[in-house]
Amino acid sequence: MLEPTYLTETQFLNNLDLRKEIEQGLLSETALISPKFLYDNLGSHLFTAITLLPEYYPTKTEKSIFEKNKLDIAQALGLKKGLIDLGAGNCQKAESLFHSLQPSSYTAIDFSIDYLKEILPQLQNKYPEIEMFGIGMDFSKNLKLPNSVTTSSHNFFYPGSSIGNFTKTDAQQLLTQIKAELREGGLLIGVDLMKEDSILFNAYDDPLKLTAAFNLNILRVVNSLIGSDFNVAEFKHYIKINHSLQRVELYLEALKDTTVTWADHIRTFKCGELIHTENSHKYTPESIKNLLTSAGFQSFHLWTDPKNYFALIYAT
Repeated sequence: MLEPTYLTETQFLNNLDLRKEIEQGLLSETALISPKFLYDNLGSHLFTAITLLPEYYPTKTEKSIFEKNKLDIAQALGLKKGLIDLGAGNCQKAESLFHSLQPSSYTAIDFSIDYLKEILPQLQNKYPEIEMFGIGMDFSKNLKLPNSVTTSSHNFFYPGSSIGNFTKTDAQQLLTQIKAELREGGLLIGVDLMKEDSILFNAYDDPLKLTAAFNLNILRVVNSLIGSDFNVAEFKHYIKINHSLQRVELYLEALKDTTVTWADHIRTFKCGELIHTENSHKYTPESIKNLLTSAGFQSFHLWTDPKNYFALIYAT
């Protein structure tokens, strides 16, 4: 049985930087937790379920763009190059490109190495001709790939509008790092476009409350990483649409006065107080091109859907 190669692993429990980042966020005047902590093994499974919801338009819309334009996308990206998947998750989006791109290698990068170890062996056995790598990495801080991955020409793949989780400054920093890692290739990126409030509310606060469970799970992740004693039942999922910054904001709202302790720290959350867990910035075709240009990219291919809900861009 073929096995993928795992090059590095994220050592959560031994990583002082991650624990320090969580503590600083919780002790801030307005508490926050980075959205990367949403994606432990359980969180990754919950997000996969969210993508199947009829209200969650990004995944199905992006998929329709892939299917309609697969020949044009393959021509733009080129065949038999390495494919590096940022935030790979269940790897299904990348797999949908394998037939048209015929990648020489596939590198799945995700915050949860445990989830990759569950997914990648099945994928490797379906495609034994493709060399596969799995990397557990917090690329939100630093993107530096092992030499064994970057020896040949390759394309980066960053679907799902995950770039929207970053502030514009941090997004530019990440895109600049991606540009620096390119070898005779480019970046295929998915971007969510701004739309009506009703569509956004249904997508980020679904009737089945899967998104609520996904958001609340971050408290369990934090408990496991820093030894805190968050009671998940004392918080609820809350979203806000920030028109001035063109983004959807996810929070956890305290349902009562509650005190959380860990190590030598203590934080009391008043009833109604919010913990900020995620931003999902929305773009226009012009604004994402401007952002990519500021990161060093010079040419663009753009595909969108008939409703202009979502866009795919190949930048070089």
